[in-house]
Amino acid sequence: MLNENEVARYVRKAMDDYFKDLDGEEPSCAVYDMVINCVEKPLIETVLSHAGGNQTRAAELLGLNRNTLRKKIQAHGIKN
Repeated sequence: MLNENEVARYVRKAMDDYFKDLDGEEPSCAVYDMVINCVEKPLIETVLSHAGGNQTRAAELLGLNRNTLRKKIQAHGIKN
């Protein structure tokens, strides 16, 4: 199981690689939004799967309001 430190290491490594790939160029988009959008969809998909597709349970696990989760599912085009 991943703990918070392992997840943080993965994020740091990915961001270090991202900035190395830019080779001194400025990012073409807001980095925070880019990372959140990349992480949020697989996070929601995985939690939904763990919850057996039950959006109420998934929202509880994520610490979100069910309506907020539904909006995020729709925004990311997640099939449930």
